[in-house]
Amino acid sequence: MTRFAIQRHYASMQPLIDLGKRVHDAGRLEQPLILLVLMRVSQINGCAFCLDMHSKDARAAGETEQRLFLLPAWRETTLYSEREQVALQWAEELTELEGAEPVSDALYEKATKVFNEAELVDLTLLTVTINSWNRINVAARTIGGHYKPMSH
Repeated sequence: MTRFAIQRHYASMQPLIDLGKRVHDAGRLEQPLILLVLMRVSQINGCAFCLDMHSKDARAAGETEQRLFLLPAWRETTLYSEREQVALQWAEELTELEGAEPVSDALYEKATKVFNEAELVDLTLLTVTINSWNRINVAARTIGGHYKPMSH
């Protein structure tokens, strides 16, 4: 059961909406990479609403079902580019913040080989933004399953 309707509080959430839009509009990250990161972080956080939204948007944008189905096991497949793999690892470490060195120096070094500084900042902001939306939707118990592709 939904606790509160997020749509009624969009005015309060406008800074978060604007941040996500700025990252998308900057054009430094490819749309397929963005959608994979949004999906993967939402999987980790168990956000049904965001998974519904981003899986439908990814399919509408031409993403294959196979890449979406295998996303939780991205390390065990060759379906993702090196840049996508680094982005997924960055997003996972930033989401989980586990271990003695979350978002490790080794990962940072790997990331700087495939992302310039502005792209890495955008990837970080993308990850922070989707983590925020996941937490809001989980707290509100927003129901997934009714999203229409590309309607946000």
